[in-house]
Amino acid sequence: MLSEPVLPMNPTFLEILATTFFGLAVLHTFMVKRFAHWAHQHPKGSFKETILHFMAETEVVFGIWAAALFLALAVMQKSVHAAITYIESLNFTEPKFVFIVMVVAATRPVVQFAEKIISALARLLPLKESLAFYISALFAGPLLGSFITEPAAMTLLALMLKRRYFDQGISRPLAYATLGLLFVNISIGGTLTNFAAPPVLMVAAKWEWSTPFMMQHFGWRAALSCLVSTALIAFAFRRELLQVPVVHSKSGPVPVLLTVSHLCFLALVVAFAHYPDVILGILMIFLGLVSATQHYQDNLKLREALLVGFFLSGLVVLGSMQAWWLKPLLTRLDGASLFFGATGLTAITDNAALTYLGTLVEGLSDELKYALVAGAVTGGGLTVIANAPNPAGVGILHSAKAFGGEGISPLGLLAGALFPTFVAMVFFWFLH
Repeated sequence: MLSEPVLPMNPTFLEILATTFFGLAVLHTFMVKRFAHWAHQHPKGSFKETILHFMAETEVVFGIWAAALFLALAVMQKSVHAAITYIESLNFTEPKFVFIVMVVAATRPVVQFAEKIISALARLLPLKESLAFYISALFAGPLLGSFITEPAAMTLLALMLKRRYFDQGISRPLAYATLGLLFVNISIGGTLTNFAAPPVLMVAAKWEWSTPFMMQHFGWRAALSCLVSTALIAFAFRRELLQVPVVHSKSGPVPVLLTVSHLCFLALVVAFAHYPDVILGILMIFLGLVSATQHYQDNLKLREALLVGFFLSGLVVLGSMQAWWLKPLLTRLDGASLFFGATGLTAITDNAALTYLGTLVEGLSDELKYALVAGAVTGGGLTVIANAPNPAGVGILHSAKAFGGEGISPLGLLAGALFPTFVAMVFFWFLH
């Protein structure tokens, strides 16, 4: 336990209002399928049907409630300028980065290159391709996120898994088990380095956590957890996975030089991730290259990337005012309580925001630092808002055939993520 006194909770009215809107936004994310159901009860193209379908888009939820907070702040202060000043005081680097890295990573040259790597790994397994690719993608793919960042890994894997599995008529249980496995493995798979996982990035500089430190304390646990979870889920659904038809990409071949250039642009975006104005310039040059090589390109995922950026921006606006209750809560917990508390809290607030608050608490022991970050990454697959890359996965997969016409159910995601989350708990805490 910390020896310093517990910080008092004296929230302002605006903080209480922001927390109320934050709670309503969380509740809204669990009701998106209900809104979609209501939309189908009205004539297609009618005003009510359009509004309800809009409310059923997971990616707009936090943006809607962030807009409500903006309007409330303007009314309370009797000044739109006051609301603008608050927005301008926030840091939107992460939403900008996720938007740009999604656009670059979702291009045909990058996706084909990643799929070739995973296919090569799959051929090393003495299994039928449909089962071998599943294991390789969900084990090795998330670990790749430690080097190309988690949002990029999520984008690549979601696109490949959608075509190969989610659009091939797999059962609902397998679909949600795979979705939960993907989200959890992405959350922990970025911990081999100190720059790829948002919750690690928030603390790495302040706590002087290097990549060797991450490998020693987090990396091997993440790799084993991904391997065990993937193997057990693949074994449980082996009969169905063996029946899934192998569907290769129908896109044409891509020149090697173009693939190399795209990978260079992806590397530049990752390298300058903390400088949004720089990566915006990189994106402009990249879009020029894509325009000049349209014959070797698929449609850019601009809509999906914009929606994800909007979602994360809304999360920044609402989440920035949750420190009044989160920070004092962190000071009350010991190691085990903090680990399990962080795992649970991550489900209702972005894990990067949670670990950032930890850096504001002076005097945290090494055990508490580990417990906070380990819990944050362990719980990162439980909900859409738990980890920054999750909205990217939802944005790509929500239209998949496996989830029907009403999209991904938040409760289905939660259920599918419980088992791999438990496995991560075993490796990150019980074997700690």
